[in-house]
Amino acid sequence: MLIHVNWDSEVLARFPKLSLCIGIINLVSVEKDNEQIQRLRKAVYEEVRGKYNIETLKDNPTVRAYRDLYWRLDIDPTKTRPSGEALLRRVLHGDELPRISTVVDAYNLASMKTIVPISGFDKDRLNPPFQVRFAKNGEAFRGIGMSKPMTLTDKMLVLADGKQVLCVYPYRDSDHTKISEQTRNVLIVGYGAPGIAEKQLSEAVETTLSYIRLAFGGETEIIRVFSSPPK
Repeated sequence: MLIHVNWDSEVLARFPKLSLCIGIINLVSVEKDNEQIQRLRKAVYEEVRGKYNIETLKDNPTVRAYRDLYWRLDIDPTKTRPSGEALLRRVLHGDELPRISTVVDAYNLASMKTIVPISGFDKDRLNPPFQVRFAKNGEAFRGIGMSKPMTLTDKMLVLADGKQVLCVYPYRDSDHTKISEQTRNVLIVGYGAPGIAEKQLSEAVETTLSYIRLAFGGETEIIRVFSSPPK
């Protein structure tokens, strides 16, 4: 798959230092659960519970960067939390993450560990090139788990392909392109924010792909950071 990301001029004007990282892993075999992901889940839970404190998490530089992005998008991050922080808070409170499938669980674990919002898509349902833009008023979007589409506004930052919105940036993914047990090829996206270094994004996606390979194999095709060009 030829990967290219276009940045809308309005996005460039408001967020001149924005990046995302894309990774592709092919020939996966998605399962409901297996021993490898169970062991990985236990190890990552122990790691983050030993590293982070729920009381001081809001002061973490990565948490702060995504919260600042949310405020600039008119989203209250104390009510709608960036996905990496939301997953981490859940585990720090003593709960477990939802168990969806081995691939989804793997990228949720990576997102929780790195605090970087991560999406996973069925690569064969995508229509690149991709675009980071603001939604159009009235544009319909059906996220995972939604019974009916929501109506987007032009204040919402989205990742889209040639046919549809893939993600409300960076916390809700499309139901149409979600990973299922029929998925064989996966595209991972790590979402940046002002203040998040390209290396940090790349490492988050590399961690994600390593977790997927650990859980059930697969072959990595590409890991690449796409940064918004200078104005």
